[in-house]
Amino acid sequence: MKIGLYFGTYNPIHVGHLIIANHMAEFADLDQIWMVVTPHNPLKKKATLLDDQQRLQMVYLATEDYPKIKPSDIEFKLPQPSYTVITLAHLQEKYPNHEFSLIMGEDNLKTLHKWRNYEVILENHDIYVYPRISDEPENVELKSHPKIHIIDAPIVEISSTFIRNSIKEGKNIQPLLPPKVWEYIDHNNFYKK
Repeated sequence: MKIGLYFGTYNPIHVGHLIIANHMAEFADLDQIWMVVTPHNPLKKKATLLDDQQRLQMVYLATEDYPKIKPSDIEFKLPQPSYTVITLAHLQEKYPNHEFSLIMGEDNLKTLHKWRNYEVILENHDIYVYPRISDEPENVELKSHPKIHIIDAPIVEISSTFIRNSIKEGKNIQPLLPPKVWEYIDHNNFYKK
């Protein structure tokens, strides 16, 4: 089975994440998309980051009606900080019959050369890239790499930061969140302070 790994803090997960994940599930040659919830990095300030389990719960709520999209807490069990190359090696060992690929925005592709052991990732895994608006200069060499697949997905400019700030300001941003995620956030008074 071909699995696309879509990493994120999902703080909170929003319709933009779902649009990308569903587009990859339907239009790329991937069988499933695993939305990998990135745990809190102990070296970073927690400030607005919800608890790992709360963010995972929101991904469950958001994806339960999408049979090809699955939440994953795989990085919760790995040493921190998480490095993609280590997560990929762990998954390959745990699920030897699956083929794992990465899903990333074009902005991340531009900085891929700065990732730990990015050559190992490129050698062993396909990378599916969706368009993002960014000021970073293009990495033409990487874009033409045989393992890189540019997918003509919709450009979605919604950010979790914008959503958190809007909730804090008392704005109605309900249309930007899956209904069950909105209910969960509202019920628990998340992001209001």
